[in-house]
Amino acid sequence: QVQLVESGGGLVQAGGSLRLSCAASGNINSANTMDWYRQAPGNQREWVATITGNLRTYFVDSVKGRFTISRDNAKNTVYLEMDRLKTEDTAVYLCRTESLGRVYWGQGTQVTVSS
Repeated sequence: QVQLVESGGGLVQAGGSLRLSCAASGNINSANTMDWYRQAPGNQREWVATITGNLRTYFVDSVKGRFTISRDNAKNTVYLEMDRLKTEDTAVYLCRTESLGRVYWGQGTQVTVSS
């Protein structure tokens, strides 16, 4: 079993920044690839960013150059630093990982970007 708990969401003006955290516990370690997804009302869930166990990072084109993903293995925590936020970044942001063939999701944290 793996538990993922996101935090750090909130309301921010366009152009501002937020840092999201995803604290992981259970059967997980530094080798696990960790992902961030987001889901806006009425939209499908969208992949946002990935960090692998060897610290390779990947981003959806719409956030490249604005978002950074990192991890602190000592704390079993993954971060999503979001800069120059846009109104279209408004969504529930969810953390995801896989362990022993199962996919795990956090409950999500709301990010609202106002114009």
